[in-house]
Amino acid sequence: MNVIVNGEKRELPPGTTVRGLLERSGLSPDKVAVELNRRLLPGDKYDTPLSDQDELEIVTFVGGG
Repeated sequence: MNVIVNGEKRELPPGTTVRGLLERSGLSPDKVAVELNRRLLPGDKYDTPLSDQDELEIVTFVGGG
């Protein structure tokens, strides 16, 4: 299945969840915000399976002072 992540095409195995995508990308679910098909996805929905042609935007939180 093909999805678009931050504007780039990615091929993923069928049944991959948002959480699975984050893990494959080396990202911690508690340190990102995810938009799925132009809608903000709450963290408790990260087990949502992705579908072919889904579009995701993933933003990482950066701390500083």
